[in-house]
Amino acid sequence: MRVAVVGGGGREHALRHVLGRTAQVVAPGHDADLYVIGPEQPLVEGEADRLRAAGKLVFGPGADGARLEGSKAYMKQVLADAGVPTARHGVFTDLEPAVQFLKSLPGLYVVKTDGLAAGKGVFVTESLDEAVDDVAAKLSGSSFGPAGRTVVIEEGLTGPELSLLAVCDGRRATALAPARDYKRVGDGDAGPNTGGMGAYSPVADAGPDVVDEVMAKAVEPTIAALRAAGIDYRGVLYTGLMLTPEGPKVIEYNVRFGDPEAQVVLPRFAGDLAAFLAEAAAGDLRTEPVFNDDACVCVVLAVDGYPAAPRLGDVVRGIHEAEALHGVLVFRAGVATDDQGRAVTAGGRVLDVCAVAPTVAEARARAYEAAALISFPGVQYRKDIAA
Repeated sequence: MRVAVVGGGGREHALRHVLGRTAQVVAPGHDADLYVIGPEQPLVEGEADRLRAAGKLVFGPGADGARLEGSKAYMKQVLADAGVPTARHGVFTDLEPAVQFLKSLPGLYVVKTDGLAAGKGVFVTESLDEAVDDVAAKLSGSSFGPAGRTVVIEEGLTGPELSLLAVCDGRRATALAPARDYKRVGDGDAGPNTGGMGAYSPVADAGPDVVDEVMAKAVEPTIAALRAAGIDYRGVLYTGLMLTPEGPKVIEYNVRFGDPEAQVVLPRFAGDLAAFLAEAAAGDLRTEPVFNDDACVCVVLAVDGYPAAPRLGDVVRGIHEAEALHGVLVFRAGVATDDQGRAVTAGGRVLDVCAVAPTVAEARARAYEAAALISFPGVQYRKDIAA
């Protein structure tokens, strides 16, 4: 099977790596038996629709399904219509009613851009004044442009976070192995939200009972609601959850493989990923996914100034030395080649340093050993991933 992966980040590198075990991976633009669309932007813009209209087999929702990520306000309405547990929330385009809603909340405030913001449009604070300032900046367009002119304000939830990816064929969905990611830039969840600074899988407090509950109370009702609205959702439905004292509640849906969750889930996939995704793309999902018992930990190496003002263009050293370690995979997230053939930083998140080992602790130690071999000016990474 010939598979084309659309997108050029760390998630897409991981997809190409695992798909390449059983399929021939070709560049987009070449004819392929299956097209897998990685990033959210082309999905929201209808790339899957265009490919399907040309008679191609595509793994990724059409623009109607991708609206789940393209508009958080729409996503919240789908959750409400489907009866999915989520945080108390409101949607606002004007400052005054937004401030009144903030004042009605008990204390932990979450402010989100309605539109796409590359994972950086979420602000969480315990300060009412900071929340009001963030709402004002978003609504004015000064912080996220058009993506922030509508905001979703939520009551903050407490508990450990969880990411569950489900593969859907338009009628049914099947869960992949759970993962946990780290969205804040600094150790101990300090600093601003990012696109993700690391992840690990499996997750000890997310056993089959938790997965079954999330599928029954969130994923399956959502797919049914989409289908009732005439949306044939074929692709990944990423459920971002908080495991609250009252049970799992949905924080967000994404319409693609998580990044960096894909980098720890996909290497553990034990079957033929290309055939599995092709079944879903064809609307005929029959295979139950199987994952090996090994753990995988991912540490994201980012540039100085990320996420606010990333410094780019610096030479990256040590990638091959890191990759030579047993069980280590280094996925390129934001790397380019300069005119001397050297790897240079080309994005805020540069490399996803992943390690596979029998336990999370061993995989963690191996990933950090590999990360220490890689250098570029101002390199930063969290030291507490999977701690």
